[in-house]
Amino acid sequence: MNTIKVKKYSDVIEEYEAAAGFLPGALLELTSDGKVQAHSTAGGNVGPIMIALENELEGKGIVDAYVAGERVQVWIPYRGDIALMLLEDAQNVSVGDFVESNGAGYIQAHTVEAVTSADAQTANTIYSDPIVGVMLEAQDLSLLEGSDSSLATNSKWVKVRIK
Repeated sequence: MNTIKVKKYSDVIEEYEAAAGFLPGALLELTSDGKVQAHSTAGGNVGPIMIALENELEGKGIVDAYVAGERVQVWIPYRGDIALMLLEDAQNVSVGDFVESNGAGYIQAHTVEAVTSADAQTANTIYSDPIVGVMLEAQDLSLLEGSDSSLATNSKWVKVRIK
């Protein structure tokens, strides 16, 4: 697959300046100065979902990274759209698994937060909207922890149906 947009019911695309480098397929967020960067809160709220597209206007593909200061085509997908997104190394996901942000622009399997009882003196942050989507394919990157070898085979990009 050579494009981030696999199936689109809407085609909302905005252009922003990159605050830092990232690959197409990255989950993005706006910075306070109106630029985009990789989503920075693991398991945190996402909304609206924003995904970096490949820079096809410059003849680049999904393996060509954006650099800070470059203009980025950002897709704001609609519920049900299908995107190729970046799966974090060391993840082993199955069809139907929910995914969330890993805090670096990639996605990871969603982890349900355990809440301690009221008598515990521990404060917990519970995010109300962490789910990005649901996996449409299984992928095992558990043997690639700390490696970029998955980039060479494009195995890092996985199909996700947006929530």
